[in-house]
Amino acid sequence: MTIPFFKEAKIGLYVLRQKLAGRERYPLVLMLEPLFRCNLACVGCGKIDYPDPILNQRLSTQECLDAVDECGAPMVAIPGGEPLIHREIGDIVKGIVARKKFVSLCTNALLLEKKLHLFEPSPYLFFSVHLDGLKDHHDKSVSLGGVFDIAIAAIKKAKAKGFSVNVNATIFDGHAPEDIAAFLDLATELDVGVSISPGYAYERAPDQEHFLNRRKTKELFRRVFSLGKGKKWQLMHSSLFLDFLAGNREFHCTPWGMPTRNVFGWQKPCYLLGEGYVGSFKELMETTDWDSYGTGRYEKCANCMAHCGYEPTAANVAISRPWTAIWTALRGVRTDGPMAPEIPLDHQRPADFVYSRHVETLLAKVRRKGDPVKALESENSNPAQ
Repeated sequence: MTIPFFKEAKIGLYVLRQKLAGRERYPLVLMLEPLFRCNLACVGCGKIDYPDPILNQRLSTQECLDAVDECGAPMVAIPGGEPLIHREIGDIVKGIVARKKFVSLCTNALLLEKKLHLFEPSPYLFFSVHLDGLKDHHDKSVSLGGVFDIAIAAIKKAKAKGFSVNVNATIFDGHAPEDIAAFLDLATELDVGVSISPGYAYERAPDQEHFLNRRKTKELFRRVFSLGKGKKWQLMHSSLFLDFLAGNREFHCTPWGMPTRNVFGWQKPCYLLGEGYVGSFKELMETTDWDSYGTGRYEKCANCMAHCGYEPTAANVAISRPWTAIWTALRGVRTDGPMAPEIPLDHQRPADFVYSRHVETLLAKVRRKGDPVKALESENSNPAQ
């Protein structure tokens, strides 16, 4: 685990305060999606297949900052879509940093070099560049050649200008553990941290054949972590979450730990599932039937082991049982022996497919407002520029 101490200490103090205040549910990271539009079409993505009137919607700077204030989480992740397409992204980030919130700006890096002038280096800001492995694997996953090389060049340029940079990798079935280990070696050479997580099975993703089930996830990560013994990989995760990925812990997810605000509203129940939307963070927390979601409870959650649901669980365990976290960090991830019992799926409720209903609701709202269809900036029309 190589989370910067400054960041770890501030977030840890925040969690401790929530515990001392007796709060059962509280956010750790706000997932702020100011737009869904992207300049790539990754085969494993379930975020970009909306009609154009929705893809052309944007949260304003004020809407973004209001969401940050309303939520109160110590960290804000800005995914998308591709956030650098947003014309006000510089102002959005500046406003969040001014609030002394940590900002993870997620990007495919196609526009990163061109947009660096919009930002200033800060201990509260880091770019999280999407890389799904080495060159051939990544370019295949994003369905466009040359993207890997552009991203690597952008990472180097950003670091040279004093910015903190991490990479985030989504792992799918068929990705050889040796290749993943080689990718982590490359990240070490680049001196960047890595956020790594199994891909969530988005129901609308074009490629439905390569999502990992839970057993395969655990076996794959055990093999990867065994290949990393003695290496100084900079994995930006808690030791408890990594131990969970390797099958050594039975965790239930904490969906309210990373609430999502996007053009639909506040998303129920989590970043990965859009099962409903409300107008305020308070309403999200008070009206969501949290107990109806999660592995063993809902079919869409059956194979999920993504960090957005389980890092908050790991953080909660670390505070309530600190010696467990310390021992796991000192011991390292166990890569052999029996795995923790799996959560039974016998009583999970069947999936409810609600995508079309929510799309029609937002389309009707757009039509009532008379929102013009906004063309993307011409500078963003060619992703290779």
